Amino acid sequence: QVQFVESGGGLVQPGGSLRLSCAASGFTFSSYTMNWYRQAPGKERELVATITSTGAGTAYADSVKGRFTISRANAINTLYLQMNSLKSEDTAAYYCNAGRGSGGPVFAGSWGQGTQVTVSS
Repeated sequence: QVQFVESGGGLVQPGGSLRLSCAASGFTFSSYTMNWYRQAPGKERELVATITSTGAGTAYADSVKGRFTISRANAINTLYLQMNSLKSEDTAAYYCNAGRGSGGPVFAGSWGQGTQVTVSS
């Protein structure tokens, strides 16, 4: 079955950095566009970053553009999110999933547990 295991979150001060990882299994990872999403308390889940199947193309939400970098390692079915210059508004649980053209998740019934990022002094 499809599984996503996110890791790398934690507590970091404003201006700090974190690198998130997502280990995917149960589908042909290299064939899919992959997305990072985040959900803050009381808010809807939002799309943060997208990377095409080969890694040649990326896109970002305006709120993280220039600070976050999405990448992938198809050989080991792993997605990454490098987060720099973190702000308090980046505090959220972060999730990965394969992405549709609309930005929605392909495997909507298979969310992982997410990894919590807390930005606070």
